[in-house]
Amino acid sequence: MIGRIISHYKIVERIGAGGMGVVYKAEDTKLGRTVALKFLPPELTRDGKAKARFIQEARAASAMDHSNICTIFEIEETDDERIFISMAYYHGKTLKEKIAEGPVDPAEIAAIGAQIAQGLATAHANGIVHRDIKPGNIFFMTDGLVKIVDFGLAKLAGQLKLTSTGRTMGTVSYMSPEQCSGAEAGPAADIWALGVILYEMATGTPPFK
Repeated sequence: MIGRIISHYKIVERIGAGGMGVVYKAEDTKLGRTVALKFLPPELTRDGKAKARFIQEARAASAMDHSNICTIFEIEETDDERIFISMAYYHGKTLKEKIAEGPVDPAEIAAIGAQIAQGLATAHANGIVHRDIKPGNIFFMTDGLVKIVDFGLAKLAGQLKLTSTGRTMGTVSYMSPEQCSGAEAGPAADIWALGVILYEMATGTPPFK
């Protein structure tokens, strides 16, 4: 992939991967800016449900405009039917990496927590539940601004339910009781996860493992 030009993006380097996508740093040759491109993994290309969930992520995130939510530019599909999302490229590190450096100062915990809460409030007001809030999905920028990323597990209220009944989605240490039992996850599940993150920032470890 490195060096390839897809649409009007030139792939520069691979910067990460998760269950729902592989992320590359790329140059937007039209607008002359650096972006992050998230591709559906090749092995999931033929999985209709995974592809639908990936498209849902883009639509959910792009519908929001908030300083604490990752900016989505567009969603496209390659000639070989690989779907990708063009997102803003941020300088900094994940909250997971920051926590690994040691307990966070109480004043900074409050500031980070407030920003996450503000981003979630906007998402919830738009009928969107993230369902996988965790330090790895919180990006801490060099200027102190916090961004919530990866709405791959998001579910728009009122849209077609994409997750099979009884199938839990999320990261266990941050999952609410209702998620663990396979029940429907609402905004409260994100607030629960935020509480777990606040505890982890203060102590260096999540309360549940």
